[in-house]
Amino acid sequence: MKNIGVFFDIDGTLYRDSLMVEHFKRLIKYEIIDPAIWHNSAKDAFHDWDMRQGNYDNYLNKVSQIYLDSMKGLNRDYMDFISNQVINLKGDRVYRFTRDRINWHKNQGHIVIFISGSPDYLVSKMAEKYGVTDYCGTEYTVDEKNNFTGEIIQMWDSNSKYESILNFVKKYDINLDESYAYGDTNGDFSMLKLVGKPIAINPAKELLQNIRNDRQLRKDTTIIVERKDVIYKLNADIEFL
Repeated sequence: MKNIGVFFDIDGTLYRDSLMVEHFKRLIKYEIIDPAIWHNSAKDAFHDWDMRQGNYDNYLNKVSQIYLDSMKGLNRDYMDFISNQVINLKGDRVYRFTRDRINWHKNQGHIVIFISGSPDYLVSKMAEKYGVTDYCGTEYTVDEKNNFTGEIIQMWDSNSKYESILNFVKKYDINLDESYAYGDTNGDFSMLKLVGKPIAINPAKELLQNIRNDRQLRKDTTIIVERKDVIYKLNADIEFL
C-alpha cells in the first residue's frame, strides 16, 4: 500500500510570519548586517504591507532580494547561532490549527513534509523542531569556504513546489489522491492542486480567487481562517471583499 503524504508550507501557514524576515531582523539586531539597510531599503515596503496598503508577495520579494544581497560573503557556519535563535525564540509562534494538524498526521503515520520558500538552513531546524519526516527550502548556495555566494535555488514559487512534491512522491511512494497539502499564498497553488485533500490556511486573495476558478479545487478545498482564539472552517464559495 502506498503512503499518505502531507505537505505543509511554513510561512503564513504554520508560522505566523516569515522565518527569513525574522532571521533578517536578528542579523540587523546583532549588527552582522548594517541596520541602515533595513531603514534605507526594506522599511517602506514593510510599512505599506503593515498598513495594508501593499501586496504581501511584493513586500516579501523585495525583502528577499535585500536579504540575499546582504548575505553574500557571510559564512554559513557563523550564521548558525542566529538561525538557532530564530527557531528557539520564535519557533512556537505558530497557528494552533496547523500545529495540531501536524501532530494528528504524525499520529496517523502519515509522511509529513515541510516545503517552504524560507532558507533551507531555517526550514531544516523547523523540521527538526516539529519532528517531521523531510523538508525542502530555498537553497542559499555557498562556496568552498562555506560563504554565501549570493545565488539561490528558490522554493517559493508554484512550479518549484510542484517539482519538489513529485520528487517526494517517488522517494516515499506517496499516493497523492489520499494526500494532504496546506498553504496560504498562490505559490502553494500547485501543492493544493496535486493532492486529493487540499487545505488553504488564511488564504491570500489571489490564491482564493484561483481556487474558486478551478472547478476541482473549488469543490475539494477546505478553507481555514484562524483569528485570535477562533478557528473557522469554510468552503471556497465564501464571499470576500
